[in-house]
Amino acid sequence: MNSELITALQLIAKERGLSVDVLTDAIEAALISAYKKNYNTNCNVRASLDRETGKIEIWASKSVVETVEDPMTEISLTAARKVNPLFEVGDVVEEEANTKNFGRIAAQTAKQVVMQRIREAEQGAIFEEYAEKENEVLTAIVQRVEKNGVYVELGKTDGVIPFNEVITGENYNINDRLKVYVLKVQRDTKGPQIIVSRTHPGLVKRLFELEIPEIQSGVVQIKSIAREAGQRTKIAVVSNDPQVDAVGACVGQRGVRVERIVNELHNEKMDIIEWDPDIAVYIAKALGPAKVVMVFINETEKAARVIVPDSQLSLAIGKEGQNARLAAKLTGWKIDIKSQSQADAEISAQGEGTDEGEEIEDDSLFDDLGTEPEDN
Repeated sequence: MNSELITALQLIAKERGLSVDVLTDAIEAALISAYKKNYNTNCNVRASLDRETGKIEIWASKSVVETVEDPMTEISLTAARKVNPLFEVGDVVEEEANTKNFGRIAAQTAKQVVMQRIREAEQGAIFEEYAEKENEVLTAIVQRVEKNGVYVELGKTDGVIPFNEVITGENYNINDRLKVYVLKVQRDTKGPQIIVSRTHPGLVKRLFELEIPEIQSGVVQIKSIAREAGQRTKIAVVSNDPQVDAVGACVGQRGVRVERIVNELHNEKMDIIEWDPDIAVYIAKALGPAKVVMVFINETEKAARVIVPDSQLSLAIGKEGQNARLAAKLTGWKIDIKSQSQADAEISAQGEGTDEGEEIEDDSLFDDLGTEPEDN
C-alpha cells in the first residue's frame, strides 16, 4: 500500500502540474487535522510521510507529569522513563499515534484538507504562471457575456474582459476565439483573477511583434502607438537597417501582414507611418493621409502649428477631430491645424494692424522654426 501511495501521488502531481512535495505536505497537514478531529484535542502533533517508502507516522507531543489528568496531552513519569530513563517531570515526550483508530469523521476531515491544499497549490501555480504573462497577448475563447464583462477561457484558467476594455460595437459569441492583452493578474478568494483587454494599445504592439519578423528580430522598431480602439490606430515605426523599409515590412507584400492584424481587430483602420527624428517631419507624417504645407514648432511648449492646403483641412482634422487627436497622441505634441487661406488671413490681419499702428499679438514662439516637410 505504501509504494502504491507514492505511485499515486506521482501520477496526481503530473496530472495537476504540481510537485510531489506539495502533495505530501498536504497529506501531512490532513493527518494532523484528522488526529485532532478524531481525539478532539488541540495538542501539538507532527505527521510525516516518507517520500520514498510511503510510510506514514503521527507523533503527539505530551508533557511528563506525576499524575495524568488528560491522556491526550500528558504522560506519566513512569511511562516516559520507559522511553528514556532520563526524562523528568516537565519534559516533553513525542508519542507515536495509531492512525488505524481514525473514524469516518476523521477520514472525511483528512480528505477535505487534502483537497483544499491541492486547490490552493493549483491556484498558486496558475497565479505564478500567468503573473509572468502580464503585458503579453493570449488567445482567449469566449465563454459567456455578463453584465460586468466578457468571461473567457485562457487555457488553464479563466479571465474577464471588463466592459471598459471591450471594443465598442464588437460582438462576442460563445466559443469565439480572439486575442487579448493581459492587463493584470491578481489573487482572489476564488483563485487567480486575470483581467484582459481588447482596447489597450499594447494589444496592437504585441500583434505587430507576433506578425512582423523584422520587429521580432529588432531590425524594425515600434516607436509609438496611438489608438482609439475599434476605429483607428496610428503606429510609428523605424528601421535600424537602411536596406529595410520599416513601413513596407509592416504592411507586407500586398498588405497581407497588416491585413491579419486588421482582421484580428475586426477591421480597425491601421495607419503605419515612418518615425522621423525631425519633429516637424514626424508631425507632418503623423497627420497622414493629409498633405502638409508647413509645420511651425515651439520646442518649449511642445506645440506645433501646421498649415495644410484648404482642400486637406477636413482630412487633416479627421472625423470628429480623430486624425488630429491621434497624431497628437502619437507624437506627444500639441497640434494646431490651419488651412492655407486661414493662415494667409491671419498674416494679412496682422499686417493691417501694423499699418494702423495697433499692437500685434505676439506670435514669436512660432517664428523662424517653419519647416516644409518632405513629400511623403
